Amino acid sequence: MADVTGFLKIKRKEAGNRPLHERICDHSEVEQTLNSEDRMLQASRCMDCGVPFCHWSCPVDNLIPEWNDLLYKGDWKGAYMRLTATNNFPEFTGRICPASCEHACVLNISQEPVTIRENEVAIVEKAFSEGYIKPVPPKNRTGKKVAVIGSGPSGMAAADLLNKTGHLVTLFEKDEKAGGLLRYGIPDFKLSKATIDRRLDLMIKEGLIIRTGINVGKDISGKELLEQFDAICIAVGATHPRDLIAEGRELEGIHFAMDFLTLQNLVNSGQLTATGNPINAEGKKVLVIGGGDTGSDCVGTSIRQKAEMVTQIEILPKPPLTRADNNPWPYYGKVLKTSTSHEEGCERYWSLSTVKFIGADNHVTGVEVEDVEWKSRDGCLIMEAIPGSRRTINADLVLLAMGFVHPVPDGLLSELELELDQRKNIKVDENQLTSSQKIFAAGDSVSGASLVVNAIASGRKVAKEIDIFLRKS
Repeated sequence: MADVTGFLKIKRKEAGNRPLHERICDHSEVEQTLNSEDRMLQASRCMDCGVPFCHWSCPVDNLIPEWNDLLYKGDWKGAYMRLTATNNFPEFTGRICPASCEHACVLNISQEPVTIRENEVAIVEKAFSEGYIKPVPPKNRTGKKVAVIGSGPSGMAAADLLNKTGHLVTLFEKDEKAGGLLRYGIPDFKLSKATIDRRLDLMIKEGLIIRTGINVGKDISGKELLEQFDAICIAVGATHPRDLIAEGRELEGIHFAMDFLTLQNLVNSGQLTATGNPINAEGKKVLVIGGGDTGSDCVGTSIRQKAEMVTQIEILPKPPLTRADNNPWPYYGKVLKTSTSHEEGCERYWSLSTVKFIGADNHVTGVEVEDVEWKSRDGCLIMEAIPGSRRTINADLVLLAMGFVHPVPDGLLSELELELDQRKNIKVDENQLTSSQKIFAAGDSVSGASLVVNAIASGRKVAKEIDIFLRKS
C-alpha cells in the first residue's frame, strides 16, 4: 500500500494550528491545512503492514490503507469514494474524532503514526472543492415511510442511508436547526457549522425531509408518528447531564457545560445576541469540573469570552505521558491529552474531589476541594480522601462537565413505554429494535454518551436493520 518505504523517508508532519494570539480572538476553526503535495507525502507513510490495525480500531470500519494508497497516487476522487463507502460524514470525523486509528497504527509503536485523521478531512474537502460531491437522489422510491427522531450524528447517518435506499425519510429535530450535538454542543473553533449546513443541504437535495422546531412527544405524539410511518428510529442522544450533588449546589453561577456551550453557539449563529447570553465568562474566574473533551471545550470557550482565569479539575489521577504497561499498542493510548484549548491558557489539576460550593449573596464565589488518592483493591480502584488537603478554589462561574448519563426519560420515551436498561438507556435487541414493534433506536440513546464516530456507526447499523425490516414487511 502507498510507498512501502515511505515511512522510512518521510517524517510525520501535522498541519498545525492557527497562532494562539490570533485564534483566541474569534471562534473560527483552529486547525490549519497542509498543501496537497505534503498531504500526498503523508499518505505515502501508510506502510504495507500486513494487518491493518488502524482498520480494526475504527468504529465505522474505514478502509484506511486503501484510501491512503489512492491519495498517495493522486487519485483524490477514488480516495473519496473509498472513504464514503464506510463513513457518511468524513468531514465531521476528520475534524473531531479522537483518531483511535492513529493509536492503533503500526507506526505508533515508534510514536509517529500516519496522519490518518488529517488525511481523511483533506480528502473530503478536496472532493467538495473539486465538485466530486453532488446530490444523488435515489432512482426509485419504495413507498415506505420512516421517521428519524433526533438529528445528531446517529440520526443524520440513519436518515442519510435510509433515504439513499429509497425510503421516504423525515428527520425530526426539536431545535431550530438540525445537527444536534454537532451544532449545539461542539464549539465552532472545532467544527464550523457551515460544514454541517453544507452536508444537510446535500441531503435535502437528495430527497430527505427535515422538520425542525418539533419536539416529538410534546408537539406531536409518538403514537401519531406510529400511525403515519412504517418505521421509527429514535436517535435523541444521551442528553441528561451528570450532576454534582454537594452543599451549595443551588447557588447561582453553577451551570451544566452543555448549557454554556450551546448558548455560545447560538450567539455565533446569530440566534442570540452576545449581550443576551445569560452565561458569560467575561471577566470571571471560571472553574471547569470535569477533565474530558466537554471540559476542554468549556476552557476554550471561556478564554474566547475573555475570562479572567480558567481552572479545570478532574477527580481521576493524572494520565501518564506514555503508555503504561497495562495499556499496550494497538489499544487506545490512555495518556495525557493536551488540547488546543489547554494550550491557550488553563490551570489543570487532577485527583481533586469537590467537597462543597461556597457563596455569598446567593452566588457562587468558590469551590472547596480536597486531594484524593486512588488505590487498587480487589481489582478495583478505590478513592480515599487525603486528610488535611482541603482548600478553596476561587470561582464566580462553575461549569459542570462530567458527562451525560442517559436520554431524557420524560416525554417520548415514557409515552411509548419503551423498555430501558439498567443505566436508563433505551434497550434494544441485536437488530436495534426496541421493546415496541416498528420502533428502533440508535446512538447515545442506546449506548450512553459516546463518540461522534460511534454514533455514526450506530446510525449506519440501524439503517440497515430498518431497511431489512421494511422489505420483509
